[in-house]
Amino acid sequence: MPDIYRKQDSEILENLKSRTDKPKQFRVLLHNDDYTTMEFVTVVLETIFEKSPAEAYGIMMRVHTLGVGVAGVYVFEVAETKVALARDAANDADFPFRCTIDSE
Repeated sequence: MPDIYRKQDSEILENLKSRTDKPKQFRVLLHNDDYTTMEFVTVVLETIFEKSPAEAYGIMMRVHTLGVGVAGVYVFEVAETKVALARDAANDADFPFRCTIDSE
């Protein structure tokens, strides 16, 4: 008999609902450097992180002026994949672009 059923004293089975917690969320952070172009960061935000041109520009300017910006918030596996794609694009373009994952 499945675990979700519990036998009561009166021999009636009661369906116990299981609770599923929401998965933990992680922020993907983009870090400023002196070599990666603003255009490259904007393209990464539009293509990999699926941001609109206006959103991508705003995030890129935060990275440029504050040194770090949040590209998005995702479950760990999605964040990890997006970081890997961004790093691969940076390597292909010969930029030292840094992209990290931070728990929210």
